[in-house]
Amino acid sequence: MDSKFFSMKYAQALKNLIRNVEGDSWVQSERTKTLFEEIRASIKNNVDQDRSFWRPVLPWGGVYTIKAGRKAISCTPLYVKINLKNTCTIDGFLMLLYVILREKETFPREVAIYLGKDFVEHFLYLMDSYDYTTVKLLWIWDKMEKQQYKSQIHKAALEIDLFGNEHENFTKNLENLMSTIQESLCSNWKCPARFQEYMQRMIKINPPHEIPNGDLIQTAVDEFFCPKIVLCEEIGCDGQREFSQRVFCHGPPPFVILNMQLWKSEELAYVPYYLDLSDHRYSLEGATLFNKEEHHYSAAFQIDGYWMHYDGLRNDNLILLNKPPQFLLLSSLVYIRATEN
Repeated sequence: MDSKFFSMKYAQALKNLIRNVEGDSWVQSERTKTLFEEIRASIKNNVDQDRSFWRPVLPWGGVYTIKAGRKAISCTPLYVKINLKNTCTIDGFLMLLYVILREKETFPREVAIYLGKDFVEHFLYLMDSYDYTTVKLLWIWDKMEKQQYKSQIHKAALEIDLFGNEHENFTKNLENLMSTIQESLCSNWKCPARFQEYMQRMIKINPPHEIPNGDLIQTAVDEFFCPKIVLCEEIGCDGQREFSQRVFCHGPPPFVILNMQLWKSEELAYVPYYLDLSDHRYSLEGATLFNKEEHHYSAAFQIDGYWMHYDGLRNDNLILLNKPPQFLLLSSLVYIRATEN
């Protein structure tokens, strides 16, 4: 039996476990404070000598112990653990997703449209229970495709390695959330493909070829969404192709992620706190950062105007910053839809 069989087997076992936690009583259970509220309290009670959160948040990696049943002795081989490696490619985004969901009351319902109601409820419950390894397994088996990670049997345990790119391991699985569409029509009636539709499943913005004065990121976003007229590229066609304004396929999403891997930090004068996307206003929630030397991702986010830095490799992996972070080695920017007045 190969690792694929057992990953499928324990994926179902994990889902069953989550659904049946304490006989599903968690749905109605009352908690004194959520993790988000604990972080808020930590910020308010913090002093200059101790700027770290009071308990670890999403530590790097993880070990999930399988509780064998009565018939386990007949299983060959018998796995007792699932070991997670190089989880920083999803850790920062999972932390950001949690903060987004807890920050506004309407966001869990809105995000559930794209990620599923069960996933959102399980995710929030597990985060508030500090069950971080199960949170990661929930994302891996509920949202990721098998080819997105490596798995193998090692010393009677299933080992899952998430080494790679965070946009391939996380952002890629939010296609429905940020999908946009743009239509085009060629002026030449004989064009072999006169009418076309272009769907983008991610918001792909490239650095402007010529560095203009002003906000580079807003300029790049405007270029992605705005209408335009260009020469038609169909073979044998000499017409002009007119592109409509790009719009979101399912309405303005509660949050968006901008892939900044192609951008050079030294070329960015500043990161905008507000962004206009397709006639909607978004505000900066956080970012993920990449350390090239260590091939390691971390994240920064804000709560009530205070900035915090999260790094799963640290013992104190959530710390309060004295000032907004310097977005060096930027991997992504995360914006949430601003409240409409």
